[in-house]
Amino acid sequence: MAQDSAVTTSLKGLHGITASSIMSTAESLSEEMYAYRPTVEVRTAGQLLAHIANAQYAFCSSAAGEDNPNQANLEETATTKADIVPALQSALAYCETVYDTMTDAQGAETRSFFGQEMAASGILAFNSAHNYEHYGNLVTYMRMNGIVPPSSQQ
Repeated sequence: MAQDSAVTTSLKGLHGITASSIMSTAESLSEEMYAYRPTVEVRTAGQLLAHIANAQYAFCSSAAGEDNPNQANLEETATTKADIVPALQSALAYCETVYDTMTDAQGAETRSFFGQEMAASGILAFNSAHNYEHYGNLVTYMRMNGIVPPSSQQ
């Protein structure tokens, strides 16, 4: 690992773990599970996956100091598995390019994120934390339906 990118390379590895679990979930859930929610007060599995896709663009464009390339609210426009899987793939691929190109020096630059100044690398770390938060929701949904989550499969 190059010294000029040890932090961002580590962050990319963490993102890869979360992205893999989330993408495996999106691909493996049935259309019926996309509509599942344990109570009416929470998002469906499909809405959670679309929310994660939206967030990839928000977090990674902020970290890169770019305008958000996604102008659609995917929770409203991507409502089926056939819509959400490719939207999520595109969102994760966009983030991958940000992780791939950021150096530690760039990661130390501050960016405005939700009204706060934060290091770009901190925004990327927050992205993985957010991914894990909602993957945790999805794990609960899967367990409630007798599905072994991708991260628990051998």
